[in-house]
Amino acid sequence: MKFKYKGYIGKYLRIDLSTGKIQVERLNPKFAETYLGGEGFGVKILWDEVPPSVNPLSPENKIIFATGPLSGTFWPNAGRLEAVSKSPLTGIYGDSNCGGFFAPELKYAGFDYIIVEGQSEKPVYLFIHNGQAELRSAEHLWGKYTLETERLICNELNDSEVKVACIGPAGENLVRYSSIIVTPNRTLARCGLGAVMGFKKLKAIAVRGCGGVEVADSDGFRNLSLELHQKLRNNPLYPSVRRYGTPGIVTLMNTIGRFPTRNFQQGSFEDIDSLSAETLRESFFVKDISCFACPVGCDKIYEIKKGRATGLRVSSFEYETINSIGAGIGSGDLEAIIIGNDLCDNLGMDTISAGRSISFAIELFEQGILVKQDTEGIELKWGDSELMLDLLNKIAYRQGFGDLLAEGVRRAAQVIGKGADYYAMHVKGQEISAQDGRAQQSMGLTHATSTRGADHLKGFPTIDETGYPEEARRRFGEKYLPEIAQPQATKYKPFLVKDGQDFGAVIDSAITCKSGGTFVMAEIYWDEMARGIRLATGMEIDSEQLKLTGERIYNLMRCYNILHGISSKDDTLPERILKEPSPSGAAKGHVCRLEEMLPEYYKLRGWDQKNGYPARRKLEKLGLKYAADAIEKYSSKL
Repeated sequence: MKFKYKGYIGKYLRIDLSTGKIQVERLNPKFAETYLGGEGFGVKILWDEVPPSVNPLSPENKIIFATGPLSGTFWPNAGRLEAVSKSPLTGIYGDSNCGGFFAPELKYAGFDYIIVEGQSEKPVYLFIHNGQAELRSAEHLWGKYTLETERLICNELNDSEVKVACIGPAGENLVRYSSIIVTPNRTLARCGLGAVMGFKKLKAIAVRGCGGVEVADSDGFRNLSLELHQKLRNNPLYPSVRRYGTPGIVTLMNTIGRFPTRNFQQGSFEDIDSLSAETLRESFFVKDISCFACPVGCDKIYEIKKGRATGLRVSSFEYETINSIGAGIGSGDLEAIIIGNDLCDNLGMDTISAGRSISFAIELFEQGILVKQDTEGIELKWGDSELMLDLLNKIAYRQGFGDLLAEGVRRAAQVIGKGADYYAMHVKGQEISAQDGRAQQSMGLTHATSTRGADHLKGFPTIDETGYPEEARRRFGEKYLPEIAQPQATKYKPFLVKDGQDFGAVIDSAITCKSGGTFVMAEIYWDEMARGIRLATGMEIDSEQLKLTGERIYNLMRCYNILHGISSKDDTLPERILKEPSPSGAAKGHVCRLEEMLPEYYKLRGWDQKNGYPARRKLEKLGLKYAADAIEKYSSKL
């Protein structure tokens, strides 16, 4: 029996690693209508099946790998994958998202998503192929680097086209910010989902499929997709993003004071030319590469052409990594950062959290809170790229001092004491990415209210980081331009963040890409996304209904966190961002003024001002009565 809607396969896999049982189950059309796919599927499954009592590192926790109705189609940037679980790093809702080719391959293999539960006694990997699935021994793969794991699996299956999602030593050793590396060198990086796989003894998932994705209106969908591919190419920002990828914003972020340096002591780096996109391209560029169905091609292959690591090639080398293990630790050694990126990919570790953990430790050493007796005699100092490379290995294998840093800055600060928490740059337990909220008020609000802890991609406010008026004009109208395009203005920023979070929930459920940021959202917004989903699936959905879907998904993530103790008290930033005026660039003299934005944000969301809980009326309007009942029951016990 065929699934009601096109764009979906109509089947998913449930894998119980404790028993080895594999079930093929049918997707409920109502589930697809209500939660769309990707992130929406993941949070609802987490809500239903992983209650607050479950430890993230336990057999009862589950990890979901999900596609969406646009995955594997010709829609621009339709190659992304969403993974959802309870985070070992934060203890609350966790998800991660990556590009590449794995998600389309999963649909071509016959499934919309996978639910993995339980815990295997011995290391295994899951092989999915053309509607079938089997568990195979991974004992020979345990301890291997991720890239070697992928190569060995492809050799074992005698198929170089197999797509692999696997963990490295960091995940096996339960580093709380370990990642999952996905063919080819893309990373499900944030929230420590690699540790969930490591605990479950699931080394990898390998996928191969020869099917396809059928859409409801093939001519209409193709024409709209072609139109949007062309609109993206015609956007004024396209040439820069195409040429440089995300490293192209390094110099800009430094100029506006949003480039965290030395653990957020400042928002600009004095040796910025050594880290610029121009330097990177001139010294290391090999060629452009793209994810599935991507017209942008922001990814590159870089190669070290001389010196200690001659011949080393990396891809997915991003702005965030240049900052976190570069300027974040006070280093302008681009070659060492490339080596560190490769090391994190092979070890399976989030470069953002790893870099922030190292810069946190260096500042504690600078302040005298840590001494050589605490660090095994290692002197921690700014700008030491060899120290960075050494600590990355120690963290991944939980060796010596690295064992403490593998816990993330919040837990490490709790162990160290002596005021260390002041220097722990995190929100809700997740280390802050490469944006200083003192330079862009909307980004500060985004970090504070993100459902997975500090994160810039949940709300993804971009039009005020550069004062990009054309997108502001298209999205919000002429009269809002004076305030909304100003990084230091707080007026209208709560709306910008809320709208971005709701739209982001749709993007992460549909599931497509936010890469390129400003110009992608300038060309593909609510109306275009609703049309695309309607043409792909045959669902009767317009932009207003899609906005409700985005709100529903974001509110459900919030409700899940509330049951884990999250409230308005957690919608905050480190004191450094709130109280220490920035010394850098256009942000000089500014702090992030959350108090001017949070009340309006809660009002727009329909959340109460005291606790930040969604009101029953709001939840019932979104079809989340069950969540309202659960929060009411939870509140009555406080």
